[in-house]
Amino acid sequence: MLAVASLSLNAMAQEDPTEKYSVSTNSFWSNWFIQGNVTWNAFYFGGADKFGNNPFYKLPLGTEVGKDVDHHPTALGFSVAIGKWFTPGLGLRTKFNGIWLGKAFNSKSQTYLAANEQVLFNLHNLLGGYDEDRIWNFIPYAGAGVARNFDAKANSFVLSAGILNTFKVSKKLFLNLDLGYYSYDKAFVGAANQGGIRPAARFNQLSLEVGVTYNLGKGTWNKTPDVDAIKALSQGQIDALNAQLTDAQSENARLKDLLANQQKEVAQATAVATKTVTKVVAAPVSVFFNINKSKIASKKDLQNVSDLVKTAKENNSKIVVTGYADSKTGSAAYNQKLSEKRAQVVADELVKMGVDRNNIEIVAAGGVTTLSPISYNRRATVEIK
Repeated sequence: MLAVASLSLNAMAQEDPTEKYSVSTNSFWSNWFIQGNVTWNAFYFGGADKFGNNPFYKLPLGTEVGKDVDHHPTALGFSVAIGKWFTPGLGLRTKFNGIWLGKAFNSKSQTYLAANEQVLFNLHNLLGGYDEDRIWNFIPYAGAGVARNFDAKANSFVLSAGILNTFKVSKKLFLNLDLGYYSYDKAFVGAANQGGIRPAARFNQLSLEVGVTYNLGKGTWNKTPDVDAIKALSQGQIDALNAQLTDAQSENARLKDLLANQQKEVAQATAVATKTVTKVVAAPVSVFFNINKSKIASKKDLQNVSDLVKTAKENNSKIVVTGYADSKTGSAAYNQKLSEKRAQVVADELVKMGVDRNNIEIVAAGGVTTLSPISYNRRATVEIK
């Protein structure tokens, strides 16, 4: 069952890998939960040589059981647990479960309480990526603990394993469907003291549990920042400063040549120099996008765009918006359309800022590898023509 579930979950995860994302580590007091369940249980003796015994066969309570007869009582019980998720896919819980079997073995009652420490593996989150809105979570678990039979006055080391299914009702509340297996020492039912049972193998329990899980405190996980987008924003600012510096250096060189060759009067030379120095030089401004998206990654980019728009409006200049995509992702035709969408989105923002659409020229450059890393090419540039 685990193998089939893993394959199906992995296939589902591969359908849309862009939906996977990393999460930030929460504080120690976050992602705790409590659980309460009503349990239905079936018991049987078995081991490597007797595992095929039918655990659902039941003799009437109080029936004398001979040494060659297996007795498989069933009973209702309860379980409670408290646990914590350390990551969306890995958690621990401490689980207490108890049963009162009545006169189950040779007219002897069997009342016990077990405590298990179990490791939880949320396969949906491990293989499919964390999704806060996921309705169903498939969670195998395994663990170990101790149990006490109060009637037989016997203790046992217990092994446990199972599959927990949770179904989301709200951010705090989930419904549980838990199928568990527990294995105890063969003397746990007090066979040595009762004389009628001679178990040759371990005492086993199958458990079907139905109940609820309630999240304590913060039960969700925050998405980590898009490092590529942050780097791209920083690189865009550096590119803009470098472009401005290059333009300023070119302008200074031109002015020096102009002054060196100027033969006019000092007043005329001063007027020409003053007019040239006050000429506006506007470097291209970059607006960045996430992979396969035409929605602006950060509205902070528009602050630099608004400064450029102000300059263009003051000088009645036209604006060129050029859209790009990275050529490593998607086909050439798809990237051409994506770059055009990105340019159009930025053009719409310019119109909102008061730019006449007739003064905006849109260019779709398609997929490129101009910048490195490749994620920096997911952008649109705005420049004065």
